[in-house]
Amino acid sequence: MARLLLVEDDPEIRRALIRALTELGHVVLHAADGMTGLAMAHRDPVDLVVLDLGLPDVDGVEVLRMLRSVSATPVVVATARDDEAAIVGALHHGADDYLCKPFGAAHLDARIRAVLRRAGTDPTAAPITLGGLRIDLTTRQVTLDGRPVELTPREFDLLGYLATRAGTVVTKQELLRHVWRQPTGGADKTVDVHLSWLRRKLGDDARNPRYLHTLRGVGVKLTAGEPGERDRS
Repeated sequence: MARLLLVEDDPEIRRALIRALTELGHVVLHAADGMTGLAMAHRDPVDLVVLDLGLPDVDGVEVLRMLRSVSATPVVVATARDDEAAIVGALHHGADDYLCKPFGAAHLDARIRAVLRRAGTDPTAAPITLGGLRIDLTTRQVTLDGRPVELTPREFDLLGYLATRAGTVVTKQELLRHVWRQPTGGADKTVDVHLSWLRRKLGDDARNPRYLHTLRGVGVKLTAGEPGERDRS
């Protein structure tokens, strides 16, 4: 189940897509104009935005540009504009996929799931196991050596994002963009504090960690749970 924001001004299309996407297992928030959609995306982060371009208050490409300036949330453009210039323009401004009307709900659902898989944020993905750590992105449950780990929603989002990129160093700026939905240049201290809380709940020793390894001036990586590499933070 993905949490979607549908920005579509046509009430009949909006109602039909809300009904169909809900039946396909998604949670669908919706807006009838661009500025409302932008405010909702900022206030209530979602997994993906489905964006029409022909909006009554501001052109959808401008909405996309403004959204991209503050967020890396995946966007599927779903519009009647089918000319090459419109498609190229939307992709150039940060759209992850482009779908021309008319289309069926199953087709849109398939595009949504494909984009989420590419982004590493597919909420229907199988649980991730790293050593004794098991992270279920669907149920938002974590166990460590078979025992449940109680995390706050933000701590889970942080761990889940790192888990989808296990073994890869992730910068604090990337975490701010994708987990906190903040633009680059936000407060690194926010990330540091949450990493500290998360490390404590995973029973990690900061000097000889099993899971969370910090590389000074670079970022953090989640590993499969073998102690040894000393943090260089």
